[in-house]
Amino acid sequence: MSQEETATSIQQEDEITFLEDFIAGGLAGSASVIVGHPFDTVKVLLQTSSDGSKGILQSIGGVGGVSSLFRGMVAPLSMATVINAIIFSSYASSARVYDELFLPSCTSNVDADAISMNEKEEYIQNTPPAPSSYYQMNKNFVCGCFAGAIQTLVICPTEHVKCRLQTQSSSTVTQYKGPLDAVKKITSQHGIRGLYRGFGCTSLREIPAFGVYFAAYDYIKDYINDFNKDEDDTQHAWMASAIAGGISGSITWGMIYPVDMIKSRIQTDPLTGKQYSMMEVGMYLQNKYGWRYLYRGLGVTLVRAFPVNGIIFPVYEFALLQLRSY
Repeated sequence: MSQEETATSIQQEDEITFLEDFIAGGLAGSASVIVGHPFDTVKVLLQTSSDGSKGILQSIGGVGGVSSLFRGMVAPLSMATVINAIIFSSYASSARVYDELFLPSCTSNVDADAISMNEKEEYIQNTPPAPSSYYQMNKNFVCGCFAGAIQTLVICPTEHVKCRLQTQSSSTVTQYKGPLDAVKKITSQHGIRGLYRGFGCTSLREIPAFGVYFAAYDYIKDYINDFNKDEDDTQHAWMASAIAGGISGSITWGMIYPVDMIKSRIQTDPLTGKQYSMMEVGMYLQNKYGWRYLYRGLGVTLVRAFPVNGIIFPVYEFALLQLRSY
């Protein structure tokens, strides 16, 4: 990221409010769920199938056909606004705090609230490019991890309910009539702890994943922008945002997919009886099916990851522009 772009980024972070981040993030999340839920259903079916030889079509047919691809979408769609609003607002808020804590330390310990934006811009312009690039990368990773930790509190029970609904077979008695019914039955029989089944796996997946996700997105987007400086600004900006979002999302999913596989098994195992740890489930799957099984469904996930994450950042940034125009 250039010095001028870094200064602009800091200025935008100071100007954008928590509410604007919250609304824009929510809209982006809703768009991503609509695009990605059918792929997510296929992924969960492949991850939780006891028959390692089943293909995609066989897995879909076993739970009710193509219409089943949208089963359980109400839960993630209804929570998408909250979840993604939490992600983007937490990230943006922590980024502002990060700048207040670490950026002024290089300006003779001047209080962040006491220095003007012109002074911040002057500092960035007088800072060598390499340190500012490292600073931005570190900030993106740290703040991304923070956002992942915060949203884990919401995503864990949401995905637990979603996985239960997605794996219900149409040939058996329906255990849960919908997301609210699932929440009611799980909490009444197993308490809040039962609803948060798989919290450890979810945390291990979300926290580092979002750190890498935001850092990779910013780096890739800057690279694309630097590579095509002569392109039309508006059109190129949306293209760079979509491509960077798609690539960073795919990289992140490839990195944490085995953890997601184990999480899906834990969240779809019977709620009664012995509860197995993440390590125990991982060793069981590897010993019974081999290490390749931990990546079962990765292809579908990567196909899903690119359009889903490719739409999140353009929608988020477009929504911010619209909100800022009023």
